[in-house]
Amino acid sequence: MLGAKELDSIFLTRMQFYGRHGVHREETALGQRFIVSVRLAVDCLEAGLHDDLQLTVNYGEVYNVIKGIVQGTPFKLLEALAQAVADAVLGHFSFVARIEVTIEKPGAPIDGIFDTVGVQIERCRE
Repeated sequence: MLGAKELDSIFLTRMQFYGRHGVHREETALGQRFIVSVRLAVDCLEAGLHDDLQLTVNYGEVYNVIKGIVQGTPFKLLEALAQAVADAVLGHFSFVARIEVTIEKPGAPIDGIFDTVGVQIERCRE
């Protein structure tokens, strides 16, 4: 069994939302698709032993928090959007000790051929 200091992961990958983030006027006017993935460091031992949702993080609620941020107030930078996601998840879910956030912007206005651009951050609860 896991010890008390070891953390497990809950993850939501490649969630797709429509948002209006960017530095160019066209990006905020027209909007575009953003792909968000998160990995949450959580101690899942008690939830696993007792089969009780109240002892862990409800990933449906995590999804809704992230959706509200990405589809909400526009940010100029992906870094700021990722920070807002991390802050909100850490603020709403006390079981989360650490979060890794990846945000991809496949339609970034770059004159070139690429699959996607993005940022990845990791933040810990203080």
